[in-house]
Amino acid sequence: MEPDVSIETSCMIRIAVLPIGLVPPNILRDYYSMFLRHHTIPLSAISSFYTEHQKSPFANQPWDNGSLRFKFVLGGSPPSPWEDFQSNRKILAVIGFCHCPSSPDLDFVVDQFSVACKSYSSALVKLCFAFCPCDSQLEDGGKKGENLRFFPRADRQTVEIHLQTMMQDIAASLLMEFEKCVLQAESAGTILKTPLDSQASLSSEEVIKAKKRRLARAQKTIGDYCLLAGSPVDANAHYSTALELARLTADFFWYAGALEGTVCALLIDQLGQKDAVFEDEVRYRYSNVISHYKKSFIPDNAQRVSPLSFELEATLKLARFLCRRGITKDVVELLTSAADGAKSLIDASDRLILYVEIARLFGSLGYERKAAFFSRQVAQLYMQQNNRLTAISAMQVLAMTTRAYRVQSRASFSNHPHSSNEIRSSHVDSGKMHHQSVVSLFESQWSTLQMVVLREILLSAVRAGDPLAAWSAAARLLRSYYPLITPAGQNGLASALTNSAERLPSGTRCADPALPFVRLYSFPPHPCQMDIIKRNPAREDWWAGSAPSGPFIYTPFSKGEPNDSSKQELIWIVGEPVQVLVELANPCGFDLRVDSIYLSVHSGNFDAFPVSVNLPPNSSKVITLSGIPTTVGSVTIPGCTIHCFGVITEHLFRDVDNLLLGAAQGLVLSDPFRCCGSPKLRNVSVPNISVVPSLPLLVSHVVGGDGTIVLYEGEIRDVWISLANAGTVPVEQAHISLSGKNQDSVVSIPYDTLKSALPLKPGAEVILPVTLKAWQHGPVDPDITGSKLASGSVGRQLKDGSSPTLLIHYAGPTTDAGNPPTKGSAVPPGRRLVVPLHICVLQGLSFVKARLLSMEIPAHVGLNLPEPVCLEANAGKEAIGSKSKMDGLVKIDPFRGSWGLRFLELELSNPTDVVFEISVSVQLDNREDKLDNLSADQDATEYSCPKTRIDRDYSARVLVPLEHFKLPILDGSFFMKDFRPDSVGRSSSFSEKDAKAELNASVKNLISRIKVRWQSGRNSSGELNMKDAIQAALQTSVMDVLLPDPLTFGFRLVRNNFPQESDMPCDSGSVMAHDRTPMEVVVRNNTKEIIRMSLSITCRDVAGENCIEGNKATVLWAGVLTGIAMEVPPLEESKHPFSLHFLVPGEYTLVAAAVIEDTNDILRTRAKTDSVDEPIFCRGPPFHIRVIGTA
Repeated sequence: MEPDVSIETSCMIRIAVLPIGLVPPNILRDYYSMFLRHHTIPLSAISSFYTEHQKSPFANQPWDNGSLRFKFVLGGSPPSPWEDFQSNRKILAVIGFCHCPSSPDLDFVVDQFSVACKSYSSALVKLCFAFCPCDSQLEDGGKKGENLRFFPRADRQTVEIHLQTMMQDIAASLLMEFEKCVLQAESAGTILKTPLDSQASLSSEEVIKAKKRRLARAQKTIGDYCLLAGSPVDANAHYSTALELARLTADFFWYAGALEGTVCALLIDQLGQKDAVFEDEVRYRYSNVISHYKKSFIPDNAQRVSPLSFELEATLKLARFLCRRGITKDVVELLTSAADGAKSLIDASDRLILYVEIARLFGSLGYERKAAFFSRQVAQLYMQQNNRLTAISAMQVLAMTTRAYRVQSRASFSNHPHSSNEIRSSHVDSGKMHHQSVVSLFESQWSTLQMVVLREILLSAVRAGDPLAAWSAAARLLRSYYPLITPAGQNGLASALTNSAERLPSGTRCADPALPFVRLYSFPPHPCQMDIIKRNPAREDWWAGSAPSGPFIYTPFSKGEPNDSSKQELIWIVGEPVQVLVELANPCGFDLRVDSIYLSVHSGNFDAFPVSVNLPPNSSKVITLSGIPTTVGSVTIPGCTIHCFGVITEHLFRDVDNLLLGAAQGLVLSDPFRCCGSPKLRNVSVPNISVVPSLPLLVSHVVGGDGTIVLYEGEIRDVWISLANAGTVPVEQAHISLSGKNQDSVVSIPYDTLKSALPLKPGAEVILPVTLKAWQHGPVDPDITGSKLASGSVGRQLKDGSSPTLLIHYAGPTTDAGNPPTKGSAVPPGRRLVVPLHICVLQGLSFVKARLLSMEIPAHVGLNLPEPVCLEANAGKEAIGSKSKMDGLVKIDPFRGSWGLRFLELELSNPTDVVFEISVSVQLDNREDKLDNLSADQDATEYSCPKTRIDRDYSARVLVPLEHFKLPILDGSFFMKDFRPDSVGRSSSFSEKDAKAELNASVKNLISRIKVRWQSGRNSSGELNMKDAIQAALQTSVMDVLLPDPLTFGFRLVRNNFPQESDMPCDSGSVMAHDRTPMEVVVRNNTKEIIRMSLSITCRDVAGENCIEGNKATVLWAGVLTGIAMEVPPLEESKHPFSLHFLVPGEYTLVAAAVIEDTNDILRTRAKTDSVDEPIFCRGPPFHIRVIGTA
């Protein structure tokens, strides 16, 4: 049998193409490809080369549309014993070719060509082509004979034109030789025989029978030459004669051959015709051909030669014809019949060719599995021959079956782009569906057969001496079918991988991965010190509106832009290391050594760092792979590159995703990660990774250590934070802000220090001093605190997230220094440095309670009262200016006329294990305008009290002296219930608003002047926040402290009938006994309404007895002292004069009192009474007067 047979084979002229001399392989393929282009020569093109020596036997030669068909056989072929039966099997021409630069000796070429031609006795034309000759070879060429033809050096097109001319000449020569052959075949002396003819001596009857058959065979041979000459009509006429003669002589074998020739002549004559009648005719004739081949079977020759091969060839020819017409059913039946007949073939080569042709035809029909089955039969026949070349053939044939059995090598995907696209698309939308290729890839019923195919490929590769193919087969077998392989078999495959790798050069790569299984685990986010922020160059606060998102551009917290969470973007920076977490799994029963594994990046802008891993049997491990982006652009990470078992392979993440998807659908034998004990991992997609230019990188640390900053409540401490630029780009923009809780604890931030350090060059450092003040904890029960201290518990209260955080947004240049800006180029992003201030606040001094203490010292009657000061803003307001700083604490109350001193007593407890020293300071006013203390700016000094020591587990009381002052006016707005400045209606007057605001400002002003500081040891100091405690202590007595009495009483001496001014202090005045002393009482109205009252004056001695009335009176008076009716205008004073005559020297006390009969709501509220009819009694403070003299 012959391969690649068809009905048209009978009209093809076989030409042996022989390389002569030394021809390099690439040049050999090039020359042979030029010959293949001339497989068909039109008859019209050879008319100029054709010479008719006598009348041509081809009477119906189609010179207009006919052609000669060549079949080039590279290297030639041995002569066939069936050449007389089928003339197309003969080598009718021999063309040799030599490459002159490689074969300079033309004599040797000619001799070698002559020797080669002796093997082809049937050759009618013999020529040798010499390509690329030199000049000397061209000169000697004419002496070498007519069989040598030169092709001078020229371009490819010129050489092809020259070769076309030579092939037309050869075609014309063959046509003329065919005419001679036809004439010779008609002569009586021609003997035509086949191996089927008996070799024994012929009897007379058989001789007569043979003579009759010779005529039929001669006509059949003439018909063959007519077909080769391109004249189907003449061929059909001779075939018809041969059929009639063969039928008469019962020569069924030659009858079948002649009938086969008629089909070829019919097909050539009606080339391109497609109708059912023609197809039925071909099918009918070939059915007769096959039946007559069967009739020619001779049992005596069955062991030696059999016409079965021709019967099967005819079957294959009909099947190929019907396959071209698309008649699938009939083709399958014919191929099945031919496959059954293969068992009866004697020659193994015939059986091999038959299986090859059946596999090719099934493949043409699209029956891949049937084609793969017969290809495996071909491989088995190759493997039966124990030599390396047949093993190579078997390996190549089995490689073609891998696609049908779904065990193909990944390297074959490039030859099948459709399959590659299927594999790539299988990862898309894997949560909802999976591609059909994934289903077919893991069909469980094929597992055993797939293992057998891979094992056959492995064995053939080992026998063929191809270590790379053996490694690939073992890798596919181990990776895909490890659950079906015993531990011993797994170890054997591991040994096969190792042995194959030893025969490969170092650094060999293979497209098929083995172990381990690799899947993407996660992309670790950037640390908070390296957050990337989008940059808006149009705004000064370029970071505003860009929420940091770790490594990803999209976060659920970002606003203003609709983002697709399934397409995340990851930003990497040139020159900064990045990390990717992957998980490895070894589901086999042996220790796996991974020599190196690193990220596989094909974009060329990423340097990956390899690591080595050891995986115990049936184990998994999550490892970190790192690398550095080198240039700006996009980065794609399809998988990892692994050096294991001595070969470098690429493991794609999508392959493992498809594998896990098949496991979830029940299509895969086993999940390699689950069987290794790894938990189920959600599908992690590879984001779109873009690399941006180098950015600055600030690294922060606290000078003195990055540990927790331990502070006591209220402690103030300076912390130095060092910022260093660890990047390669200077910092040109920077801004500091606060975030988190307790932001008030950061007292000062050095904005100017950071701004003055810009630009911060690479390697430069700046130190920022930050002042911290520890916040206060919530109120703590003293009993609970005491129990904690008794049990030895440390009062540390540190909550997660309670410390403030410094946010430093910084950025480098707006353009990349290495690449000039282009139109539409993006601005490099900025960064955000998060500096958490790890503050641990310990409970410090514990506040227990606070109360208000007061002391009143009577004033002395002098020459004058404290001078009233009229203010420009409000003429009715008065204040007292003192000459001494101490008068700020102890001085005359202008609204009571007495010396006043008030204390705020604070009780503090020390529950800590350290000693505290408490110091109290009060701000004093130096200006005479006392009411200006309500303003923001004032010139004040500070008075410090002696320090108080509080030991551990002890309490102490601290006295805070309060400045004695009151508001100048008693207004009804001060008594409004639930008064709120922001809730005052439009009906409220501005005076009421101002009065209430003045009261609130006075309270705040009083509290703000008091500072309670503490110190513990040398370096620990702070300030207690006592505002709430002081305000709570003043809340119950705010009226007594700040609000004046309705009436103010005062006494003064009168000289020469008018008050005399004196620079002497008020207590320096004195009165002589036995003299008449003029005095006057001054009554001031502190309200905005007229007050009518009845005034009375009393004088008492040191024993408190009344000195004016009674039998023992020691003081005489002139004027009215009781029942004095007075009417005092609003915010004004009224005076009442009188005189006293002291009889006995000593110390006396004057007291003025008044009864207000017409009361109003203000007076009743100030007097804390609700009765409308009850009068209000106002008593002034006592005034001391010293009387000197003798009794």
